[in-house]
Amino acid sequence: MNLDLLRGVRVIESSAFIAAPLAGMTLAQFGADVIRIDQIGGGLDYKREPVMPNGRSFYWTGLNKCKRSLAVDIRRKEGRELIRSLVTAPGDQGGILLTNIGGSWLSHDSLRELRADLISCTIEGNPDGTTAVDYTVNCATGFPALTGDGGKDSPVNHVLPAWDIACAYQAAMGIVAAVLKRRIKGEGSELRVALSDVAFSMLSHLGMMTEVEKLEKDRPATGNYLYGAFGKDFLTLDGQRLYIAAVSLGQWKNLVSACRLEKEVSKLEKRWHADFSLEADRFIAREDIEAVVAIWCKSRFYKEIASIFDSNKVCWGTYRTVREALTEDSRLSTNNEIFENIVTEGIGDHLVAGTPIRLANVERGKTNPAPVLGAHTNEVLNEVLNFDVNHIEKLQREGIIAGSECDPYFFK
Repeated sequence: MNLDLLRGVRVIESSAFIAAPLAGMTLAQFGADVIRIDQIGGGLDYKREPVMPNGRSFYWTGLNKCKRSLAVDIRRKEGRELIRSLVTAPGDQGGILLTNIGGSWLSHDSLRELRADLISCTIEGNPDGTTAVDYTVNCATGFPALTGDGGKDSPVNHVLPAWDIACAYQAAMGIVAAVLKRRIKGEGSELRVALSDVAFSMLSHLGMMTEVEKLEKDRPATGNYLYGAFGKDFLTLDGQRLYIAAVSLGQWKNLVSACRLEKEVSKLEKRWHADFSLEADRFIAREDIEAVVAIWCKSRFYKEIASIFDSNKVCWGTYRTVREALTEDSRLSTNNEIFENIVTEGIGDHLVAGTPIRLANVERGKTNPAPVLGAHTNEVLNEVLNFDVNHIEKLQREGIIAGSECDPYFFK
């Protein structure tokens, strides 16, 4: 964990894909004891790309840091009953389930019969329970028709699973709120978060849904322009590409001053009968503004532009590949306190991020690497259910549970 704000909270996580594991990891980074329920030998996303040459998944290990792993054969009734017992174990710490894996045996109603103050959070594709993933939800929102030079007949998808990410943080927030409610009122909660609800709600929150409803027309795709103000990518004399954003009036003034474009801007304002102190007017005249800024950038080397922009507090950024970011950007290194180097079984030494929250005057804890499957099976059953050695060994012999030896990428 990185912060201990949720110390004393235990969450049982039965999950796959992105949203649920990310929600669990978020809670774990804040100090919750998050126990993953893993299928013996690995679940459906345990070997998902990208992977090491030995097959160890960067994807899976990235989303499951700071957690404990209990390997159970969930296909057997005995394994399912074991999980139900873990979820509903007595005490103030437990009684919390995070899942996106359906089944009546993990339903809130069936578990509530065993623990009245149960908190469950189920992440689903659609509010009716039907399946969906980020890609099938995103295509329905209209965003691919607005991305880059996209349109309905030529949609542009993005590689960032935005709705999975937003859904994960909504789920984590919902669980924290439910824990507070239980501590105050002694009541449990059934939470359901649909991926499509998260996506469509954002259309509402950003005003995009109401825009179309009231104006009765779709917003056109605008390439790399920043919608509603001024922003665009530009090329330098030495072939570097950067992005300049001037959303606020202060950002706009800083850009004009840095590039010494006062005369050119004044001429453009007269030509357009516009006032570029207004965001909307800058957007309307964006192509002409781009032209004068492009000339300025194309006549200068990147290092000179960087120095001028930084000294004038221009809002700008550099286009990089992930590899370039890793080697060139100090924000993506141990110079930034949210990052540290850890050793993950089957991967080795590598850089990882903890929670991006910085808590003033509180020392950050270390990030525990993603566990090997079943690494904590024995200790969890002993701590939570008070199983003794004989009972645990019996379950192992029967194949209901397994230890770390069940992990195909376990290296001693």
